[in-house]
Amino acid sequence: MQDPQASIGQAIHDDLDAVARERAHRAGTPGLAERVLALKTFQQDRFRRGYHDLLAHPRFGGAARFFLEELYGPRDFTRRDAQFQRIVRPLVRLFPAEVVQTVAHLGALHALSERLDTRMAEQVPARFSPADYVQAWCRVGEPAARAQQVELVLAVGRALDIYTRKPLLRGMLHMMRRPAQMAGLGELQAFLECGFDTFKAMGGAQTFLELIAQREADWAAQLFAGDAEGRFTGLFG
Repeated sequence: MQDPQASIGQAIHDDLDAVARERAHRAGTPGLAERVLALKTFQQDRFRRGYHDLLAHPRFGGAARFFLEELYGPRDFTRRDAQFQRIVRPLVRLFPAEVVQTVAHLGALHALSERLDTRMAEQVPARFSPADYVQAWCRVGEPAARAQQVELVLAVGRALDIYTRKPLLRGMLHMMRRPAQMAGLGELQAFLECGFDTFKAMGGAQTFLELIAQREADWAAQLFAGDAEGRFTGLFG
């Protein structure tokens, strides 16, 4: 019988392979990498506008910024992913099982988001408008994949919230800082510590995550209802 941890490690490895294939495809298609970057920036701006109230909220602001910068941003994770892929086995061995499961959710989210972003970028011109974005969304479709994407974001948030109620886990993360850095897991360690501290300061994430879930569901529904004229472009401003 296969070790569950080994299965999770393989799933993480497979997701990183999928991300690498997306990057190779973009690199081999003239202009595609640039359109993907523009698309990611556009989507981050949408998050910033759509959650301006949460970003300015004294309780939810830190968590909203964490999501904006770590899950919705156009950052280039190529180097991090290459390092990460080489040390999946040490990760599974070093980190607690529940943390490894959260990393698996991050890997699945990363792979799914990169695939959808590539497909979207293939449908928009080099300089695209909100109307172009709406049309691309409808052409790509995949409502189930969009729902899964949101669910994976929420799964990461729920896990970070659970961690805040386990002070021993925070202590373990602190003690693992040096061995994680030596194993090449410094960026992951920083992500986990930042997420833990951010969600701890929020004092309970249920309301925040419910708001994210509802707004993302409404957003997707309006986009899927968009027509070829892009009449729902008001969502972007």
